[in-house]
Amino acid sequence: MNYDRKYPIYSLCGLNCGLCPNYHSTGSFICPGCGGKDFYSVHPKCSIITCAITKDIEFCHECNEFPCSKYAHLDNEIVYDSFISYQNVKNDIVKVRHIGIEAYCDEQNDKIKILEYLLNNYNAGRQKSFFCVAVNLLELSDIKSTLEKIESLINDDMDIKTKSQIAVNEFKFVANQRNIDIKLIKNKPKERH
Repeated sequence: MNYDRKYPIYSLCGLNCGLCPNYHSTGSFICPGCGGKDFYSVHPKCSIITCAITKDIEFCHECNEFPCSKYAHLDNEIVYDSFISYQNVKNDIVKVRHIGIEAYCDEQNDKIKILEYLLNNYNAGRQKSFFCVAVNLLELSDIKSTLEKIESLINDDMDIKTKSQIAVNEFKFVANQRNIDIKLIKNKPKERH
């Protein structure tokens, strides 16, 4: 099946694909985003895409049946994450409806550029997921001001581990002020019998 979308950085189900660690991977498991180039070689099956194709829609929130049973998990008190955070999906869909897809994707492109900068300059090898979640969950203005603060604290004599720790600490500080926990909410553990 060939499925191409105009906005692969923003999935039709509401995830910010361009802020996912798999979008910024190297090697064999690079995800091109929802409906991006060679999408089906990475994700051979997606029931949400199959549904969208039959209804000829670009985003699920355009459907008259939205939110359908595929979104029931978003109504839970805790939404469990995979590689990318689902925590803002509902708010992001509302934002897209309010500002429009072009403006939303412009904002996501700005976030992607900042994320790439963080990964290239402040990742000591284990911070990729942290930076992806931070950039996904924080507002663009907070991300920009945090990056400015980080840059003011960094000097050329510092090693990458020190720079990375400063960056992580600054993002945690801002997230704490906004009552945001910068971590993926993993599946709850299975009960032992």
